[in-house]
Amino acid sequence: MDSDIRVEDYLDDKLQSTTDFEHLDTLLSSVELQRRQLQSQLDDATRELDDARRSAADRHADLAAQLDEFQALQASIDVRLQIVAASDAPDEAIRRLELPMKQLHKVDLAHRYLVLLQDVERLRQAARSHLPGDPKAALEPYTQLKQLSLRLTELQHQADGAAVHLVTHVGSVAERLWDEMEKTMWDELEAVLARRGWPAVDPGSAVDEEWLQCFEKLVDLQAPEVLYAPRPVTLLPVDVMAQIFVKEFRFHFMSAKATSSPQAMGAHCFPWFLALMEKWEDFLRDNFGPVLAAKFGETAVSHKMVYMDPVCAFITSMLPIMREKITFTISETAGDTAFLSSLLVQLLAFDDRIRSTFTYDGGNTEEGWDGLTSEVLSKHFRVWLEAEKKFALERYQAIMAAPDARTIDYDFAGPGKTKPTFAAARVTDLLRSVTAQYERVRRFSHKLRFLIDIQLTILDDYHDQLRGTLEAYLSITSTVGRAFGVTKEQLAALEGTGALETLCKVYGSADHIVNTLKDWSNEEFFVTLWEQLQTRAKGREDQSNLAGGMSYDQVKGRTSSAVGNEDDGGVLFDETIAAYSQRRKRAEEFLSEALVVSHRKAFKAYLHRPQWSTIADDAAVDLAVTAELDEPLRILKRDLDFLSRALGTAVFRRVWREALEKLHSTLWSDVLMSHKFTASGAAQFRRDLHAIAALVESHIPDGSSSLGSLSDALGLLNLPVGAQEGAMSLKHATDRVFTDNAEAKKVLDELEIDSLTPANARQILQRRVENAE
Repeated sequence: MDSDIRVEDYLDDKLQSTTDFEHLDTLLSSVELQRRQLQSQLDDATRELDDARRSAADRHADLAAQLDEFQALQASIDVRLQIVAASDAPDEAIRRLELPMKQLHKVDLAHRYLVLLQDVERLRQAARSHLPGDPKAALEPYTQLKQLSLRLTELQHQADGAAVHLVTHVGSVAERLWDEMEKTMWDELEAVLARRGWPAVDPGSAVDEEWLQCFEKLVDLQAPEVLYAPRPVTLLPVDVMAQIFVKEFRFHFMSAKATSSPQAMGAHCFPWFLALMEKWEDFLRDNFGPVLAAKFGETAVSHKMVYMDPVCAFITSMLPIMREKITFTISETAGDTAFLSSLLVQLLAFDDRIRSTFTYDGGNTEEGWDGLTSEVLSKHFRVWLEAEKKFALERYQAIMAAPDARTIDYDFAGPGKTKPTFAAARVTDLLRSVTAQYERVRRFSHKLRFLIDIQLTILDDYHDQLRGTLEAYLSITSTVGRAFGVTKEQLAALEGTGALETLCKVYGSADHIVNTLKDWSNEEFFVTLWEQLQTRAKGREDQSNLAGGMSYDQVKGRTSSAVGNEDDGGVLFDETIAAYSQRRKRAEEFLSEALVVSHRKAFKAYLHRPQWSTIADDAAVDLAVTAELDEPLRILKRDLDFLSRALGTAVFRRVWREALEKLHSTLWSDVLMSHKFTASGAAQFRRDLHAIAALVESHIPDGSSSLGSLSDALGLLNLPVGAQEGAMSLKHATDRVFTDNAEAKKVLDELEIDSLTPANARQILQRRVENAE
């Protein structure tokens, strides 16, 4: 059906018109050609299909044959396995061969061991054969032997500790070989030194070629150790040259001689060591410096002075015996903390001399040599700290117990400077001496412990002493305090300048401590200590142990609230300075109050003088100071004299400015505004004020400005009843002042008075009896 349709479609396509029938033959020919081509293709496909079927049949037959063969082989194997399983011959064979196999394995292992031992002996002999002539050549077989020893040790760990004797033997051979190599070269240089009479040679002489060659060969032998050692090592040729001095050191300082006593460390032992270095310094550098420079100048250790400078190498070789002496001395004097403190101070000075004189860095080019002191402090710091703390506190208690401890030291500074007490000056001297004890210590935590446990502890106690003095003063002088009872002795102590002196002692002492601590905060030592503290506080995650076992909060509370802050503010003594500044401020406030109280008592009689309205017989006669003012002037002079000696200029002026302003208010309200004045009374009051101002000016230049308003008021109050031509009279001024404010201001301007208001002017003019009505 489908083919019919396709044929029909084909014919419809080809025969669409009558003209197409003319080409019918051509069309039929074309169809016949296509049919033949299709038939040919179909015949080819049929042949290929037959071939494929025959090939598949052949392969199937082959597979069937192979499968039959495999099954037959499998059946044969199964039969053999059954036969073998039923027989005991293989087990018997294995048991019979087991012992010979073990023996064979042992023989093979022994053979390998012998070969390895032969190699070890061969390397040892090869290394020895090059000595003492060529140390560099000897290093090659020695290095191979050492590497073999390390490799065997590594393999032993992997094999759970097998071949212990072999590994131990190879390791000991390598060690003995190195000792032999070292001794061979050591003996050669030692023989050369003996022939030269070392050390009985001229320190200014030059060594000969043989000596230099032996020195250089020892350096060659040790070069690998120097280059790869994790920490600085002593140079072998320098050790050879130093051994005679080590023996001499033992003879002088580690024998039964008097110079071996612990007390001779500072007087003999340390000076001997330093003198030895100074004696041979030029000799070593001139003769052996070029050799070391040539050997290590282009290596990774070229920056380390212990290898580049023969003097530093000499120090490194001599330090072990000094370290041994110090350890023995400390153990011999165990329990004697006073001696330990003395020894550590001497040892710090010794370390500093080694560093500064010989540029010794101990192989640490970044931080420098820690020194022998650091080694001692790593074990004995706590004992030293407690000893120094006990000694410092005893000295502090002695300072406070001295008879003159609470006496002002007027000779401490010149005029115009605040004077501390003897105790305050001695306390800062004590603290300065404590700084000298530990400022050369290398470890940060040790420094901070000294600062907090000793210096800040003393400062805190002294602060409590000053605070107690102020609290006692307040309890005596205040109404509430006196209600609890005050002794006659306490009151007597505040009579005269007693109160001022008590307060000046506190102010001067607190001021001295504050200024001293501020100066210290700018010193390099404390600036560096603060920077180290800040760095540690900012970078440490564990704040429970910031330094020396102290937490972040503990350190912050004792030093500065700025610890750990990102800003650059703050100093080590912030908290202490703040506390003493508060005591200083409080003492200054009490000083001003004490002056006011003193002046109120002194001026009591003057304030109640009733003669201001009397008429003098002759007003033109020079007036004398009012009799009731003699005592106040004496008190003022006494207080001015005392405070000018005890206080600095700035605080002296501040205290008196407040006191004089209060006195001004008292005279204004209790005299000027409380009485009526005649012309003579007004003149007398002005005379008295001039006396007060002159006294103040004699001690405080321009200090009477605090009384300026009262002085202007008395100028207005003293206007004459009858004025000369061109001058202003009392009546004329009164009329104008009471006219209005503008006119009153004009009057004040004409009189050159700028401190009074129109209202003040009216009140003052009303004080004249002439204007009473």
